[in-house]
Amino acid sequence: MLNYGDQTPSRFELLSMVKKHSKLLEKNSVDQDDASDLEMDSRFWHDIMDLYFVRGRESRGRQEDDMMFFVRKMGVQRSGANDDEDGNSPFFVRRWAPKLDELLGESSLVVDWRRSFYLNLIAHTSFTVTVAICSHQVLRNYQSGQGKPLSPIYKVVKTVYASPSRINFHLDSRKEAETSAAYPEICFAVDDFDSTFDAVVLTDVDHCYCVILDASDGAAFPSESSPRDRSSGDTRVGKTKSSKITLFSGFVSYQMVRDAYDAGRTGFGSLLSLAHSPGKADRLYMKGPGGRGEVEVAVSGVVDQSKEELDHHSRGSALGKIVRRAASVASVAAKHAYAAASSTRTSYEDMIPLRCCLMSVSLPWEHIAHDLLFKVRDVSSGY
Repeated sequence: MLNYGDQTPSRFELLSMVKKHSKLLEKNSVDQDDASDLEMDSRFWHDIMDLYFVRGRESRGRQEDDMMFFVRKMGVQRSGANDDEDGNSPFFVRRWAPKLDELLGESSLVVDWRRSFYLNLIAHTSFTVTVAICSHQVLRNYQSGQGKPLSPIYKVVKTVYASPSRINFHLDSRKEAETSAAYPEICFAVDDFDSTFDAVVLTDVDHCYCVILDASDGAAFPSESSPRDRSSGDTRVGKTKSSKITLFSGFVSYQMVRDAYDAGRTGFGSLLSLAHSPGKADRLYMKGPGGRGEVEVAVSGVVDQSKEELDHHSRGSALGKIVRRAASVASVAAKHAYAAASSTRTSYEDMIPLRCCLMSVSLPWEHIAHDLLFKVRDVSSGY
């Protein structure tokens, strides 16, 4: 259907065509009658998928993932022995091959090509999650649209990967995890959440816990130059330098996290309550702005190290534990929090430093695909 003669279209050209035929992704579009003929034509999406991810496969400074995802047509179960996923799964996976039809065989009959293109566009894009501690005033300035970057008290930036599967971590044994299908949700999980965010501790009632998910490279950011320009070394035309798209941006105050930690339920989500002993993690779910997306966080109270060191009965056996924790920035932050609280309050027990380790961010694929295609790129200095 896509006939370009001998000239192979670039990814930029193909993505421009996709944008023209993606009305169903518009937030206010609920009627399929509004869609173009091509948008509803499976052959069009088959050819786009072939040109974009099979023939047009390219590397952007890193080895491009050779996994390809295929969404099943609704109501279609396993079609044959070639499917390596549970027949009830809404998608299946194949490794890249130079010919799309040979890659799938008879399985091509069950593929929803439109949704498969969008899923691969998401899966082959690069993402980072920023977890930050900010003051209320800084957040107010940032949200007012004054053009000022977010200036956090502390932040951690982590590369994450989009997946149609969800990892269910066991907080009581973090080496164990179960994987299940998440699609139509897309999950951005942090496998090493406990060590990555060990120093992210809310130590003041004015603190807010912020989570920002950005896309910045990969399949959704094709170069504007043609393959011929790139092969000849012409780099004058390309994608905007350091551009990014913010897909999720939300925050909760210390008090909201504390209320959930203490009471088990708040207006922004629910807490699956475990034991509230110091250092014991509870699982907290927070909804994004407008109910869009969900953030999963492991929340735990930070132990006052000075109290542990005074426990002579367990000093010998806990010596190694104390040495390890002494190296943690979170422990240092906790000591400062207790000291500050005790100097300003009658009882510093009212102030509990809370460690917040981001486990995952989940968003519906339609929202991600829409933003990747239509949201204005941010070229600010960042945060």
